[in-house]
Amino acid sequence: MTAPNVTITGLTVTFRRGQVRALDGVNLRLPTGMVGLLGPNGAGKTTFMRVLTGVLQPASGTVSVDGTDLTSRAQRREVKAATGYLPQELGLYPDLTARQFLDYMALLKGITDKRARRDRVHEVLRLVALDDVARRKLKTYSGGMKRRVGIAQAILNDPRLLIVDEPTVGLDPEERLRFRSLLATLSGDRTVLLSTHIVDDIVQTCPNVVVIEHGGIAFEGAIGELAARAEGMVWQLTQPATTPPPDLPTVTISPGISGTVYRVVSSSAPTPDAESVSATVEDGYIALMHAIDSTVSERSQRTQRSERSERSEPSTPDVHAI
Repeated sequence: MTAPNVTITGLTVTFRRGQVRALDGVNLRLPTGMVGLLGPNGAGKTTFMRVLTGVLQPASGTVSVDGTDLTSRAQRREVKAATGYLPQELGLYPDLTARQFLDYMALLKGITDKRARRDRVHEVLRLVALDDVARRKLKTYSGGMKRRVGIAQAILNDPRLLIVDEPTVGLDPEERLRFRSLLATLSGDRTVLLSTHIVDDIVQTCPNVVVIEHGGIAFEGAIGELAARAEGMVWQLTQPATTPPPDLPTVTISPGISGTVYRVVSSSAPTPDAESVSATVEDGYIALMHAIDSTVSERSQRTQRSERSERSEPSTPDVHAI
């Protein structure tokens, strides 16, 4: 990873008077550029993002953005001013135009000079490719256009840290590609944290990924390292459509000519005719969530190769039996 822009140390968040730990001693460094955030529901992702945006105060720990501590009351306003956030559900004013809405949001963000505000609104509309339709009311916008308005309001203050939560949910394939490209463009000189359940969005845009599980960091590193965790443990097998599915972590299920094709993660071959296939990031994530050990897979594969070798070797006649 490159030099860290955001540093989290010992971050702990509790609820119910300390009985529930949503985040438990999280230590993490986020570099400049795109960083994917993965994790199952209830893992602590939303709590983590709420802390980073300054909405939620942690029980203990520090969050530093470019050396300024978000958990310090004296420095919190400075950090929040350098942070942009696009929630999964952004409330828009349908009878305002995009330009009017962004002008209002810029006022809320402290851009009080009228000329500076007008110039900044024009700039972000151009960045998100909405300058040609800026005078249309928001209620006439498509879902993808509304998400781009959301990004525009998040970058009005030119943030060093930009957090986006499930930005491509409900978008058609073309809008998803456009949105991915926009996020990649914005990540050049800032940290963009992309939280999503769509693994392909992270694969296509994020060099690095963080996985949160049970309030802690289950994985932090390059996207290829996550895929490598499942190498040698991914299998493809075909079963008759009437046969119950395998009782294994399943990545994909698809119909085939001779039955249903399953892509599963297992430390050993689930059936004799299962085919070993190359691992993807999604496979690595599934292996991580199910705590499947690659060392077990390696031992299993060595055993299988040895058994196949023994079966293929010609038998030696027993001279004492002749």
